[in-house]
Amino acid sequence: MIIYVGNIVSGHGKTATTIETLGKLLHQEGLEIRLTSNKQNKILRMLAMLWTVFKHRKKVSKVLIDTYSTSNFYYAYLVSKLCILLKINYIPILHGGNLEERLKNSVSKSKAIFQNAEVNVCPSLFLKATFEKYGYTNLIHIPNNIELADYPFTERKKVGAKLLWVRSFAEIYNPTMAVEVAHALKIKGLVVDLCMIGPEKDDSFQKTKALAKQLNADVIFTGKLSKSDWISRAADYDIFINTTNFDNLPVSLLEAMALGMPIVSTNVGGIPFLIDDKKDGLLVAPNNVAEMAKAIETLVNSTELVQRLTHEARQKAIQFDWKIVKNQWKKLLDS
Repeated sequence: MIIYVGNIVSGHGKTATTIETLGKLLHQEGLEIRLTSNKQNKILRMLAMLWTVFKHRKKVSKVLIDTYSTSNFYYAYLVSKLCILLKINYIPILHGGNLEERLKNSVSKSKAIFQNAEVNVCPSLFLKATFEKYGYTNLIHIPNNIELADYPFTERKKVGAKLLWVRSFAEIYNPTMAVEVAHALKIKGLVVDLCMIGPEKDDSFQKTKALAKQLNADVIFTGKLSKSDWISRAADYDIFINTTNFDNLPVSLLEAMALGMPIVSTNVGGIPFLIDDKKDGLLVAPNNVAEMAKAIETLVNSTELVQRLTHEARQKAIQFDWKIVKNQWKKLLDS
């Protein structure tokens, strides 16, 4: 049996996390896998994680631990300590785009988690390079994945300023920048439509709505949508924008690449490890509204550039198809 520890939160109105998507796929591959926890209260969630590991300690072969840089870091720390005590092999899966802050400021806890792991799985080459910089060697790169068949490629021969933003509304993802970019394009005389899809995570949602009203920007806020619903909605938009200030390897960018949407993103964290600027997307400085607006305007005025970027991006997205990535997971978990 494999126990997978992480935040199962889609039932509480939030975006499905890796444990929910990867856990389902691993189960479909015939692995006996138990997921924990879906408790809404964070203390109860942590206790459920620890209890699940302890309860099944005699038959569990490995424990997978989704590891982030915020409060969830402490789940990973406590579960890893329990695994060490019970002599169970565990594998952190590194997600937090700001995990380097933990490596710098939570040194002893980081060493306890990562040095004692069987191996640390890095979904992005950015985090692999970051951990190597701090002396960690027990690392393996297994990228985030998508099921490519779910993402039909749409040829966009000419695009307008029809912008799609897909993310949880959280300060680190800088959603207000999307509204500011839409406003900047409108001032330039472009007809702009902006659709923002995602659940509310902090007060940045209310700030973004207030800013849209203040600037008289044309913004549609859909709230959380199912995967199929937002993919369907994407067909009505031309350019995918990503405004984040911190990131690792966002699945939403893989999805946009697969769908044939040209991408304009901030060049933070692991994003430059995924997107090659001017080859399969356009990268701009974080929080630089003028630069992002200019990049969007460039796409609107260049059919050739749009076609080149989107075809290159689709070819790259193929590498992240579950049919390919699953072999890396099966090799790791069967060992």
